[in-house]
Amino acid sequence: MSELWSALCLVAILEGLVLFAIPASWKRAAVQLLRMSDGQVRAVGGFILIFGLTLLWVVKR
Repeated sequence: MSELWSALCLVAILEGLVLFAIPASWKRAAVQLLRMSDGQVRAVGGFILIFGLTLLWVVKR
């Protein structure tokens, strides 16, 4: 359970770092997401999900 909380904390740190370091780029990305259809957003989310799971599997091997 401790590893799960650690992972969630790292996600929060990375998201905060992006907002802190490059806020204008983050805003542009958010505007682009709003212009995409739900299907396109799901496709991007699915790709990121599969990429993250694959990377986690490689790291944990």
